[in-house]
Amino acid sequence: MRDVVVIGAGHNALVGACYLARAGLDVEVVERRDVVGGAVSTVERFPGYHMDVGSSAHIMVRHTGITEELDLAAHGLVYQDLDPWGYAPFGSEAIALHTDIDTTCQSIAKVCGDADAHAYHEFASSWSSYNMRVFDAFQQPPTGRHLFRHLAGIGRLSDVPSIELGRQFLLSGDELLDLHFTDERLKTALAWMGAQSGPPTHQPATAELVAWNMVMHRMPPGHPVGGSGMLSVALARRFAADGGTLRLGDAAAHVEVGASGVHAVRTASGDRIPCRSVLAGCHILETVDLLDERALGDTARTVAVGNGIGMVVRVGTNALPQYPSAAGPQAWGGMQLLAPSRHALRAAWADYLLGRPPAEPIPLVMTFSAFDDTIAPPGKHNITIWAQWHAYELANGEDWDLIAEREGRKLIDAVDRAAPGFADSVEHVHVQTPLDLERELGLRRGNVMHLEMNLAQMFAWRPTHQLSGYRTPIDGLYLTGASTHPGGGVFGASGRSAANVLLAERRRRWWRPWR
Repeated sequence: MRDVVVIGAGHNALVGACYLARAGLDVEVVERRDVVGGAVSTVERFPGYHMDVGSSAHIMVRHTGITEELDLAAHGLVYQDLDPWGYAPFGSEAIALHTDIDTTCQSIAKVCGDADAHAYHEFASSWSSYNMRVFDAFQQPPTGRHLFRHLAGIGRLSDVPSIELGRQFLLSGDELLDLHFTDERLKTALAWMGAQSGPPTHQPATAELVAWNMVMHRMPPGHPVGGSGMLSVALARRFAADGGTLRLGDAAAHVEVGASGVHAVRTASGDRIPCRSVLAGCHILETVDLLDERALGDTARTVAVGNGIGMVVRVGTNALPQYPSAAGPQAWGGMQLLAPSRHALRAAWADYLLGRPPAEPIPLVMTFSAFDDTIAPPGKHNITIWAQWHAYELANGEDWDLIAEREGRKLIDAVDRAAPGFADSVEHVHVQTPLDLERELGLRRGNVMHLEMNLAQMFAWRPTHQLSGYRTPIDGLYLTGASTHPGGGVFGASGRSAANVLLAERRRRWWRPWR
């Protein structure tokens, strides 16, 4: 009998599996795909092109300490810093967002003037400090004791009265930007970066989504040499080194539950794996489907998945995008933010709300083959183009399978408008529509965050209040992954926290005082 069966080999599930195996437990991971990592995986789409399947830039996980605690460098993980982490071209000018605040402010001053550069220095310094406290809360179970201990300390870091600071946290991202800055180009770049969790920055309580990015002045995002999936590969190697068992190409089909709790996991191949505990790293609705009807109660099916977030085009090219503003290779070092204006962002959101593909999609471009020669053939480039917002369910009756090529071409053309000649450099195209993201990665309705990342579904409300804290009403069944606190993105904190909760409850279950 296994101590734990982990369902899914996404990066959070693998992180949890590694901590459990490191603690000496007998752990088996079951995964339906034949590669590890879920949305943090890399595959060969075209000969010599190793393309990411989901996420590409790694931001949060680098701040957690997980890669160091698990010594993933010893298992092949090598990060390349993305610095500048953001490059926003506006015609012949561009704002470069470097890890070093002073260097960033020099770039801002050239485009936006000294006043905005000074304002940015104060904004970045303050909000990076505030958000390290938020980050501490993200790395603990979302209970009142953990949550309020970290968040209560934010006010002590600021000269701003706590009541005013609290008000700023509840502003829309756009209101926060208008409060601090003047130049619309700077506000556009920061708004587009802030929208990457899904909600647009004109919505209430999105200020933190904008300000959160200031943590990248503490440590830059990273690109694993070989592609995003190398994080997951390193985790799988660490897991195996600690005696863990990895089963690929055989999905979990049912979780057996009796009066005493979890009994076993049955797989699609017909195998039955008896176990004492299950850590479900899949989508919360997938977990519900693996159990008997209503085993988790009715609230589990009330989560807000939303109508997708975006789509991706992976292209192989014979050249990098040539921005008129580019001064050397810094344009290709991180994420290229090609939003022309906040008005354009709102227009794309309006199309999304109406259930139609955006007339003018907004790209975020990543060109990691500019410095990683392992992910593309010699002389070629492997480029990711991500865009929001693209509705999973289209109100106009169109079929994503029929319009995928058209919508992918619109994204390439959008990059071409910012970097003339880009479209002519494209030799290979792989389009991932919201429907493709659901089919390949199990991302319900194409939502790459599993559930909507709004305030009503964060912290102790994720996925629901009854299921927060990684526990469930079923003895021995635990949750991890993007459906749980702290949410989506390449993070790993959910996996580590869930493993710690499981281990703590296991110790309490087996410990008996001497009589």
